Amino acid sequence: TLGNSLRRVLLSSLPGAAVTSIKIDGVLHEFDTIPGVREDVMQIILNVKGLAVKSYVEDEKILELEVEGPAEVTAGDILTDSDIELVNPDHYLFTIAEGHSLRATMTVAKKRGYVPAEGNKKDDAPVGTLAVDSIYTPVKKVNYQVEPARVGSNDGFDKLTIEIMTNGTIIPEDALGLSARVLIEHLNLFTDLTDVAKATEVMKETEK
Repeated sequence: TLGNSLRRVLLSSLPGAAVTSIKIDGVLHEFDTIPGVREDVMQIILNVKGLAVKSYVEDEKILELEVEGPAEVTAGDILTDSDIELVNPDHYLFTIAEGHSLRATMTVAKKRGYVPAEGNKKDDAPVGTLAVDSIYTPVKKVNYQVEPARVGSNDGFDKLTIEIMTNGTIIPEDALGLSARVLIEHLNLFTDLTDVAKATEVMKETEK
């Protein structure tokens, strides 16, 4: 159905940005702990994956984080430039105690779908660089419902209702429009196969 096709595209084929790796000074692996920091490295990575990143460029970008305790560190403490926007600045990352500091860098990329940490590993990455799972799709949840509908005296229609939840980097209306565009571009490959398909009028205005 149309609803199911749109749902699949919304959840898998829209472009987005995400963190691909993180490097924390003094940390060599994800099972490490950091003096003065409540969370271990694994928990910090999980929290970093929750960043809602909006990138205005196609190239990779490096984000920097440098904090001193005591502090509850959030996404808003990450240093960005005009190419990157963090739309959930209150998103919690970790808590650091007084007398301690932490410096980290994060790499952000713009792609589609989902890439596991293994796919983000680079042979030339500096020692201590930790690859993370990247969820690029900006759509978090999609529900749809099909109900019978009547237009005038004709009750042979269906009404499609779609509920879309995003991470805030795109509004639901734009996400729906983009997913429809993706479907149209793919289906046009078939309509262009014959002149009959291109010339035939399928959708006609309903008489009022």
